[in-house]
Amino acid sequence: MKSHPLSPRARRALALLAALTLCPTLSRAQTAQQKPQGGMGVNTGSVLVSGARRTAGITDPKAPVVFEDVTARTALAQFKNTTGTKQKDYIVECVSGGVAVFDYDNDGLPDIYILNGSTIAAEQGKEKAPRAALFHNLGNWKFEDVTEKAGVSNDRWGMGVAVGDYDNDGYADMFVGNFGTSRLYHNNGNGTFTDVAPKLGVARKGWSTGASFGDYDNDGRLDLFVPGYVALDLENLPPSPSDAAKPGQIGQNFCQFRGVTVMCGPRGLKGDTDTLYHQKADGTFEDVSEKAGVNDPQRYYGFTSAWVHADDDNLLDLVVVNDSTPKQLYINKGNGTFEEVGYPSGMALNENGREQAGMGLAVGDYDNDGRLDFHITNFSDDSNTLYHNDGEGNFTDVTFQAGLGEPTIPFLGWGTAFLDYDADGWKDVVVANGHVYPAVDSQQWGTSYAQQLLLFRNNPHPDARQAERGARQFQRVGAAPGSGLAEAWPSRGLAVADFDGDGRLDLVVSNIDTYPALLRNVTETKNHWLRLRLVGDPAKKSPRDATGAVVFVTTGKMRQRGDVISGGSFASQNDPCLYFGLGAAAKVDKLEVRWPDGSAETFDVPAVDKTLTLTEGKGLK
Repeated sequence: MKSHPLSPRARRALALLAALTLCPTLSRAQTAQQKPQGGMGVNTGSVLVSGARRTAGITDPKAPVVFEDVTARTALAQFKNTTGTKQKDYIVECVSGGVAVFDYDNDGLPDIYILNGSTIAAEQGKEKAPRAALFHNLGNWKFEDVTEKAGVSNDRWGMGVAVGDYDNDGYADMFVGNFGTSRLYHNNGNGTFTDVAPKLGVARKGWSTGASFGDYDNDGRLDLFVPGYVALDLENLPPSPSDAAKPGQIGQNFCQFRGVTVMCGPRGLKGDTDTLYHQKADGTFEDVSEKAGVNDPQRYYGFTSAWVHADDDNLLDLVVVNDSTPKQLYINKGNGTFEEVGYPSGMALNENGREQAGMGLAVGDYDNDGRLDFHITNFSDDSNTLYHNDGEGNFTDVTFQAGLGEPTIPFLGWGTAFLDYDADGWKDVVVANGHVYPAVDSQQWGTSYAQQLLLFRNNPHPDARQAERGARQFQRVGAAPGSGLAEAWPSRGLAVADFDGDGRLDLVVSNIDTYPALLRNVTETKNHWLRLRLVGDPAKKSPRDATGAVVFVTTGKMRQRGDVISGGSFASQNDPCLYFGLGAAAKVDKLEVRWPDGSAETFDVPAVDKTLTLTEGKGLK
């Protein structure tokens, strides 16, 4: 167990938190008793967005085209998300849309699974629930809707999806977190799935969000963590904006955002607890949440989670991003229990000592120092947050120094990822955005309901002294007119994959109440790349899908890190294969793998610009 001495920054943050506790600051969005939805209600201390700081319609004719929207030419254009009513009267009506990318049939092409929302009427049995969709990648940007054949329509209010081969049979399975009862879709290996959640003990009830698979006890079997959001009762909903317009409502406690009546929550609503399922030797799961110390008795509003090597001691730790409440970092003690170190590690709050409305989570080593960093998205009128890993499980908020502060304030961020879009060897940042209040389109607030994606390029820090110390700075990539970055959607989930095998990372974005966006990376580059599929050996106590493995790729003086992670983004799943941009390097000098069982192995890479499969103890092909 690593110690977590308080840094000066952490001490200042705790002091400020104590001051805020004694003298609480009122939120911009509030009533006398209840604050509205997430971020949804937290005072961040940032300035109000001016009319000049827009979230849609911003283009740069001089910008290169990075992403091309190819949705219309694919079957994804036939899928439409339905989540609640257009008015968004209740909190549950604005949170949906996880998306997963994984190769469900092992044909070498990443497929797409998109969750759908639902309606209160459908939940009450008054109408048919919308269905999720599984799109089989046929190659050459052709996708086939195989939902019915595969048996994964869900037909419930889908919130999040995580992928993991929990039974080590070589076929990736899916956990779907729902508002209601969740599902565990077992991949039968013949193109079909079976919901085994009730049989195996993971049919979680309540509001389940962004789950994550990970083998926290190193027994070779994947376990499952599921965050809970709000304990919402559809039969006892809070006052809504539509109710406010009805006669006789004087004195009711309606929630407001900048003077406009909006939905209520999560502040003032009861949070849900979190659940850790430990997989037993017989393949069933047991709830060990309280025993392990991760059940979240504070009932924070959990959105997204990931099992990660935060302190690099070969035990998977757990990071949980919460809405309007502190973020949590659970350090694995190696005895089946965890220590929550969000505050002393520097992760719980931002650098000003304030809670934020956390939505999405990106995990990656953005400065190539060998340690995992975190990028977390937040509500509008607040910046997203970049936490630099200082080692020993300690983190520093470097958001504004790294250039990710000011440009993100007007946006309401959801799914996010570190990705090397131009294959130069440095991980860039992408963010999917979209507001939760449709009313913003009728106000002069400098924001909009549909919002553009944000793409930030990773550059050397302009200050030479900081650059020498390895500091990096991100610069927003302009949106070329007509490109995927120029379009605006009410986005939620986001996942990254190379769908056509051309060595450039593409995006799929789930959008609420409309069609998803499939964005092809058309960046002009001569840089080289390497994509890796890892296969662990369960006999050596490594999960077969290698979740928890760490890979280092060295080319010249550059050493990059990649981790096999389940979940993340916003309740979504990136392609589990690891991608490395190599820049001008035409060969790999060294490839090291730290397998989940703790063993280390090196591989000779015969060629680049291709996908290789690394099998524990058996070499590559």
